[in-house]
Amino acid sequence: MKSLLLLSLLAAVAVAALCYESHESMESYEMNPFINRRNANTFISQQQRWRAKAQERIRERTKPAYELSREACDDYKLCERYAMLYGYNAAYNRYFRQRRSSK
Repeated sequence: MKSLLLLSLLAAVAVAALCYESHESMESYEMNPFINRRNANTFISQQQRWRAKAQERIRERTKPAYELSREACDDYKLCERYAMLYGYNAAYNRYFRQRRSSK
């Protein structure tokens, strides 16, 4: 009975120590992490937005071959599992290149 009483007292002290809310934890409530749309749109100008979209389109068109093969392999579960063991190049060769050469 003494050990149960001691254990419950120790648990109560641990809960009180771990659940104490200090002043530092209240500082995050003072700032609002969200801003309105008008202020959010002032971070990036219209020209910078257009330039970023154009660069993204160029990157999508000029992807390297290894990235295209990796994306194809990611869409096919068996290929992805094989890639985890032997690498994406070997997995792509096994699941996709053999099909193309057999046609």
